[in-house]
Amino acid sequence: MASPPARLPGRTVPPAEPDCGLWHPRRLAVLLEGLPDQQDDRAEAIKGPPAAAAFNNGQPTKAAEGFARKQGVAVGDLEVRPTEKGDFVFALKQTPGRRTAEILTELVPDWISGLEGKRFMRWGAGEMRFSRPIRWLVLLLDQAVLPLTIDNQDVQIVSDRQSRGHRVLHPGAIAIQSAGDYVETLRQAFVMVDPAERQAVLTAQTVAAAKQLQGEAEMPESLVAEVTNLVEWPTAVVGTFDESYLSLPPEVITEVMISHQRYFPLRVAGATDSARAIDAKQTLLPKFITISNGDPAKSAIIAEGNARVVRARLADGEYFYKSDAEQSLESFLPKLDSVTFQADLGSMSAKVERIAAITGLVADQLGLPQPEKAQALRAARLCKADLVSQMVYEFPELQGVMGQKYALVAGEDPAVAAAMVDHYLPRGAGDRLPQSQAGQIVGIGDRLDTLVSIFGLGQIPSGSSDPFALRRAAQAIVNIIWHGQLGLDLNDLIQQSVDQFAQGFGPLMAAQETSPEQLVQQLQAFFLQRVRTLLQEDQGIDYDLVNAVLGDGDGDGDYAQRALGDLLDVGDRARFLQTIRNDGRLDAIYPTVNRSAKLAVKGDLGTAPLDPQGVINTELFEQPTEEDFLRGLVALLPKTQAAQASRDYGQLVAALTEIAPTVGEFFDGDHSVMVMAEDGAVKANRLNLLGLLRNHARVLADFGAIVKGQ
Repeated sequence: MASPPARLPGRTVPPAEPDCGLWHPRRLAVLLEGLPDQQDDRAEAIKGPPAAAAFNNGQPTKAAEGFARKQGVAVGDLEVRPTEKGDFVFALKQTPGRRTAEILTELVPDWISGLEGKRFMRWGAGEMRFSRPIRWLVLLLDQAVLPLTIDNQDVQIVSDRQSRGHRVLHPGAIAIQSAGDYVETLRQAFVMVDPAERQAVLTAQTVAAAKQLQGEAEMPESLVAEVTNLVEWPTAVVGTFDESYLSLPPEVITEVMISHQRYFPLRVAGATDSARAIDAKQTLLPKFITISNGDPAKSAIIAEGNARVVRARLADGEYFYKSDAEQSLESFLPKLDSVTFQADLGSMSAKVERIAAITGLVADQLGLPQPEKAQALRAARLCKADLVSQMVYEFPELQGVMGQKYALVAGEDPAVAAAMVDHYLPRGAGDRLPQSQAGQIVGIGDRLDTLVSIFGLGQIPSGSSDPFALRRAAQAIVNIIWHGQLGLDLNDLIQQSVDQFAQGFGPLMAAQETSPEQLVQQLQAFFLQRVRTLLQEDQGIDYDLVNAVLGDGDGDGDYAQRALGDLLDVGDRARFLQTIRNDGRLDAIYPTVNRSAKLAVKGDLGTAPLDPQGVINTELFEQPTEEDFLRGLVALLPKTQAAQASRDYGQLVAALTEIAPTVGEFFDGDHSVMVMAEDGAVKANRLNLLGLLRNHARVLADFGAIVKGQ
């Protein structure tokens, strides 16, 4: 664990090399390099009272005397200096630099006591807290031991140069002669100090052992990092288990090894994963690799001990799997009545019914053929059944996975089985998204029910508090829609889901003083914020362009709501805006459209009309530029409509680029007009011309939200 940068009073001293934080099971070390012997001397000019208050006719006042006394200087040593606010008295102080050894002795106890962790403990009779009892303390500055005592009442730890080597391979004490010798001295005592080196060694050993067995080690990054910090002298050890256990699903075996035992499973070289595999015979070898921190000469004994543990865990898994697989998923459903989803919202069985209802709404919106809708509804009905299986009770991480396996064993439609695990995806940031259509639909239904239900209880996330992971649920829905290219109207889904919830939980909503209308608005605002976050942070769209597609410039609140009506279009428009900003096409139309939009708000034309017919009165034209503007709008109409239909917004930008010079003449040419004419009818007609142009541009974005030169 790295220390804070070395900050000595009066001078910041960066180490010559980056701080080296070294974490092991038995030791926590910090190595700082490049420190000076002592601080530089420090000269300070400390500002005091105004000169007029400090001296009266050249004689020091009580203000001057008090200031000098406080600063520890003689009154005669005070200086008067000019400042922006007049003359002030200054005290000049010389502070000699302190020795680095002295400062470190003061700082180190604070570094130790300032460390934080989730599972700190007390030991002995004192109140000191640390991750483990402190047994020894090495504190060296070059070759010198710095004096320090950690006092925990009945236990005193005194600094020394004595450390300990590997618990088994070098159990005795070792003397570290110099701080610079730390790494090499520990290496001679079979402690590999550098965590990057340990990780590289254990990775190389594991890969080599797997290759020798004609397999490939499964090495998740999180497990590699954890094992790296569990050992000081890594040694790869190969263990085996009975081949009969390969009749289990591969996920059961790997879950036992990775999550429960911190072992690396061995896959058949070149084998591809198949989520539909109900046994591991084609994908796994009956072997595993573990990283020992013991004596390499005792690897055989270690391997046998590890194998005994794995066999016991796999035997449990085999029993649970066989017991569960003898029953149909349908038979598990009644047991969901005894599983509480949330105290006020009833059982998991009731939640499944709500999921199925929303799944039906999603399927209907998508216009799915009856067979595909039936698959989604069947998956919704069974999606939580494995929660009451013995396997998932023992291994909660396998929820959904086991549902898929049991569905396949029972002969369910493979699409239904795939949805069992898919509807849980993504489980977190960076996780894969569901691939099956039924899984996407059920996943949306599950999360939307949770959002509506928890919001209906009044438990809206605030600050960092989000116990039901509602932000993640909403972001998952948006990502699933984008990934699956699902043409859904999220506004309509929210409205129908809220109506459904209100029918069953009306009194609960009344107790929260929340109406269905308020609940819909809260959910819409929540989803819009998630869309903003995803577009900006995940897709790298500039903040003002995100505002432009969600509506944040001309006061039309409906623009944001319409965004939820077609999230696919929102994503397309945001990415397209970023593209034309990057390639310069946005600059060609921005001045014209933005100027028009700013004036258009002074008129009465709404943001929907695109067709000039019935909106523009040609009899009120006074200049030829007005006629030219109208002809340009008439030519623009079919191009805008085509862009809307095809989502090819390049057509619209090209058309807006064509009309820009015409609008420029309308504003500033030889036959330019005064838009805000004295004649009210003429003014309204001209504002309508500008309003129509604004509306065409709004098919792409709210240009009032775009920041020039961003």
